[in-house]
Amino acid sequence: MALFERVHMPSFAGATGWLNSEPLGPAELRGRVVLVNFWTWTCINWLRQEPYVRAWSRAYRDDGLIVIGVHTPEFSFEHDIDGVRRATEERAIDYPVVVDNDYEVWSAFANHYWPALYFADRQGVIRDQHFGEGRYEKLERVIQRLLGIDRAPVSVEGLGVEAAADWDHLRTPETYLGSSRGESLASPERLRVNEWALAGEWAIRPEDVVLEQTGGSIAFRFHARDAHLVLSRGAPQPIPFRVSLDGEAPGPSAGVDVDADGNGVLRDDRMYQLVRQHEVVRDRTLEITFLLPGANAHSFTFG
Repeated sequence: MALFERVHMPSFAGATGWLNSEPLGPAELRGRVVLVNFWTWTCINWLRQEPYVRAWSRAYRDDGLIVIGVHTPEFSFEHDIDGVRRATEERAIDYPVVVDNDYEVWSAFANHYWPALYFADRQGVIRDQHFGEGRYEKLERVIQRLLGIDRAPVSVEGLGVEAAADWDHLRTPETYLGSSRGESLASPERLRVNEWALAGEWAIRPEDVVLEQTGGSIAFRFHARDAHLVLSRGAPQPIPFRVSLDGEAPGPSAGVDVDADGNGVLRDDRMYQLVRQHEVVRDRTLEITFLLPGANAHSFTFG
């Protein structure tokens, strides 16, 4: 923490918008402990962290804590303020959210990660930071110390896509599909673990792959409890899709965004949970087939 003893929290002057609040500056934040949370709505690491940030905001706001979310987009479609608003409502976020479409606040904090947490004391001095998931009890103790209170940590249980990862069985990393960061593209006939393949007519763009004709699919052989896919829609109508596991319907291993037969619909631009393995976690081959063209697939994440 000595690193931050003389570093004052940057302002939010570069924000392109605010949700849940009028713009907040030094005058409005004076005397408050501030927790700044950088996020983007498709980030699985943020989704799994958010139950804790949400709980801290509610548990400690009367003690002098204010949480400020900073939404800085990763993918192009995440610049849509209606999408930020929808994600804020879906996650029941009631604290102020900065819309940082121009990366001005991100740059002011010299931030490089989603999610990122910065803890500032009542004088506006940053006293701690944390990147990624975990350390929740220690981070809550940081909040308590800055507030000058001492009590039992809040009880938090993430549900659905917010549930904690099964770290003991997570052996497949986040995988981008677009040409700028994509890797591990292979032949669909002989996929090895952590490889993926396309079937059908696809265009590969810098940040995604785009289905150009009906019936195209993506296969991924993975080892994790959960499998997610970030999707956006390049067609005016919703796009139905079907998911299989090792060539069969997922049944009880269906993720929250598909039914037991593997059916789902791409409506909103977001992360879709396709698989949550029901029993023993093992190597599986996931295949998602789109029944209409216009699906844009950005990245797979796992948990």
